[in-house]
Amino acid sequence: MGEAIVFTSGKGGVGKTTTIANIGAGLSQLDKKVVMLDADMGLRNLDVVMGMEDRITYNLFDVLENHCRLNQAFIRDRKYPNLYMIPASLKYRDVTGYEDRLLTLICELKKEFDYCLIDCPAGIDDGFHFAISAADRAMVITTPHVSAVRDAGRVLYLLESSHIKTIDLLINQMNRRMIRRHNMLSQKDIEDVLDMNSFGIIPVDEHIVIGQNKGMLVMDKKTAAQKAFREICNHMINPDVISLNIPETKAQVRKSHSIFHRKECDYAG
Repeated sequence: MGEAIVFTSGKGGVGKTTTIANIGAGLSQLDKKVVMLDADMGLRNLDVVMGMEDRITYNLFDVLENHCRLNQAFIRDRKYPNLYMIPASLKYRDVTGYEDRLLTLICELKKEFDYCLIDCPAGIDDGFHFAISAADRAMVITTPHVSAVRDAGRVLYLLESSHIKTIDLLINQMNRRMIRRHNMLSQKDIEDVLDMNSFGIIPVDEHIVIGQNKGMLVMDKKTAAQKAFREICNHMINPDVISLNIPETKAQVRKSHSIFHRKECDYAG
């Protein structure tokens, strides 16, 4: 039986879709059978990041509405044979009340796939609750920006109140140079504010931007981001594997703490 993991974020633009695409490719390279579901109705981007936008016939909403068979909605990646995708609808669809149908679909997919990765819409509206409803595990993506971390805290609060028991944190777009100059939140700052350890750290890498514009992933390139994604994938399969950390000095920690005026926020309000 496979595992369903939802990737979510409080704020848009933190690299959630790029992260799920590269992690999906990385897991498939490790001989895991992976299917990715884009649950962002009306704002689908996973197909663009994967370079599959011209191969779409049916979408997730078609599957939920029984307008097609499940295997008709699958798009198989030509470069990664173990990687499949079901895109979101290009038109906005109200998914309120479709949670049971999604759960049935995910249960069916978990019989065939090792991992079902769900790309959740950013924010905490109905799309968020729909996407997390069938997940066994959640990964929250944030960047070292104050607004992104605060929004991630709100998402974590909602996830902790849900049925999901395993919640992990991925920090994207970390910049060593800016941390050394005390212009960016450090890993420890973010972990202290959110009161949890990070599962993985993804550094800033220009190859990610280049790949996004060309519909290509970084998993076949020897880059800093590729190494980080590879370590995250290994960590997912084998929890004993230590994930990537960015070293920081005590001076960096003391200085960067000043960016946040308090360590804890009341996300319940």
